[in-house]
Amino acid sequence: MAKKSKITAELRRQQVVGRYAERRAELKRASVNPHLSQEKRDEAMTALHALPRDASPTRLRRRDAVDGRPRGHLRVTGTSRVRFREMALRGELPGIVKSSW
Repeated sequence: MAKKSKITAELRRQQVVGRYAERRAELKRASVNPHLSQEKRDEAMTALHALPRDASPTRLRRRDAVDGRPRGHLRVTGTSRVRFREMALRGELPGIVKSSW
């Protein structure tokens, strides 16, 4: 189980990313637009750097939906590998069976 503070910080980060997503996309497009002058592109890049660090989506981390474990995340189920195995063995995941040969 991850610390509550880490899970809360991640949720806050997701909100910040969502709040600044449109502005970031606009500035990124302007910073690489060849039709704008170099001065305008530099201004866009400066404005992009002035945004909060947590506004960048690369700072997000996928976590287990049940207990917040940050490592071994499987996108298919939204859980960690440990939780996935437990749920699969209990038969809670339809279509998932333990292999044997």
